[in-house]
Amino acid sequence: MTRFVQPAPPPDDPYTGDALLRSWLERQLGAGGHAAAKGRLADLAAEVTGALRAAHADAEAHPPTLRRYDPWGARIDRIDTPAGWQAQRAAAARHAVVALPWLDSARDTWGATARVVQHALLHLYAPESATFSCPVAMADGAAALLSRPEVDPAIRAAWLPRLTSTDPDTAVVSGQWMTESTGGSDLSRSGAVARPAADGSWRLTGEKWFCSAADAPMAVALARPDGAGRGSRVLAPFLVPRYAADSPLAGATLPGDFPAPGVTVHRLKDKLGTWALPTAEIGLRDAYALPLGDPHVPGLGRAMTLVVVTRVHNANAAASGMRRGLAHARAYADARHVAGGRLADNPLHRATLGTLAVDAAGAFVLAGHAFALLGRVEVDADPAADAELRVVAPLAKLATGRLAVASASEYVEAFGGAGYVEDTGVPRLLRDAQVLPIWEGTTNVLALDVLRAISREGAGTPLLARLAAATDLAAALDPALADTLATVTGELRDTVGRVAADPTAVEVVAGARGLALRLAYALTAALLVEHAAWGDEQAAVAARLWTRRWLRHSDVAADAHRHLELLC
Repeated sequence: MTRFVQPAPPPDDPYTGDALLRSWLERQLGAGGHAAAKGRLADLAAEVTGALRAAHADAEAHPPTLRRYDPWGARIDRIDTPAGWQAQRAAAARHAVVALPWLDSARDTWGATARVVQHALLHLYAPESATFSCPVAMADGAAALLSRPEVDPAIRAAWLPRLTSTDPDTAVVSGQWMTESTGGSDLSRSGAVARPAADGSWRLTGEKWFCSAADAPMAVALARPDGAGRGSRVLAPFLVPRYAADSPLAGATLPGDFPAPGVTVHRLKDKLGTWALPTAEIGLRDAYALPLGDPHVPGLGRAMTLVVVTRVHNANAAASGMRRGLAHARAYADARHVAGGRLADNPLHRATLGTLAVDAAGAFVLAGHAFALLGRVEVDADPAADAELRVVAPLAKLATGRLAVASASEYVEAFGGAGYVEDTGVPRLLRDAQVLPIWEGTTNVLALDVLRAISREGAGTPLLARLAAATDLAAALDPALADTLATVTGELRDTVGRVAADPTAVEVVAGARGLALRLAYALTAALLVEHAAWGDEQAAVAARLWTRRWLRHSDVAADAHRHLELLC
């Protein structure tokens, strides 16, 4: 008897096989702008399905290791990473997944929509980057922080070109050292202290509890300038060079590839997921640091420039992971035979995949909108986009993070027993998804950010305006859809008014999570309607099903089954 081996074909090309991605680019960039981007996107997609998929597997199979001492007993605290991780690093530079929106040539070609092209690159790159998308996000955020006018031009000139380089030999990424064990997301309890040195640099002393991309050549750290008051607003961001070559304190006996003095890696974190990503607990003892802006001026607002960018990247990581997981599950369903036929022909499984496709479409447009707003803020200095981004960044991050975890659980189940076996690679989808609602603020933390944006900055106004405009567009597509949007918009207008009137009321704070998710789901419906009104049939179906699923909480299984081919 011949032993049966289940064929598991790879999914479609992530660029040419993603109709929603391509139509989104056509609308956002115009035909000429999309044509100008196609070469970049096709080249990256080809590498993702070949060399980078292999690099991803290698990095996952060989997690980073911490080497504390050299053979002679000298403390070196070196983090070693495998060839697959280094291949991902080089590819991120070559394909400009960080650099693109900062390149003059890209801004000349696409203007503010260079961020839309970057989002498309990340949509292709992130799901099989072994989470190198995390240091990519922090490098992009660090570039945005260094671009602020308050930053010393000499510091900017030394580091920004390295963060935005497309040459793997010179490009660097950044770590992020903000949280401490005393407070976590409560930055007001940060104990790291910064003291000025005679040469204009600073020295940092303290303990950082969760340091992502701990092998990166630089990190952005938050510290309390010596003599500053309590609270979080007075914290200031500093650039900490990780290696001796970038620190004038190295001394002749310390080679440039060794960690800079004053930085101790206590241990690498043993995490649920993101195994390939070096995350560490780090101690600082008079570590050399460069101020990013005047440390005597409250700097948390400056640091939030970085955080907004990384939150937007987090939304992409969630949405792109959902889309790639869907592609893998659909390819498996096409190959797997059960009960006398293909799994892909089973009505119940088709309904499950179709519903997942609706969620993936919603997450994609929400993340894509955040990137589009970011580009308009950076390039056009658009005040309307700035006001909307203040609330869209946390909304996109919190909603897509939760959707990603729920979808990943379904993808694992879609493979049956094979989904629970590590060497298939499927369990990683769920392990890695769980970080997305946590990093850069949990759902509750972000929900409170949404309350602040509404009450302090009037951020509810642009959201409600977008919902009202989408209601008008929906009237031509589907009267029932328009009615739902009109009803939800009215409810949200009343709730936003209550938040603005008394943001500290117990019932307002207790309901912050529900409000934030409702706002995010309504915004997503509006974005799908906008794309459908442009002429995208997939978006039109997704808009109807998303609105019924997330705003009316009704079952969409039968229609998801019927429209599976269109949705994915």
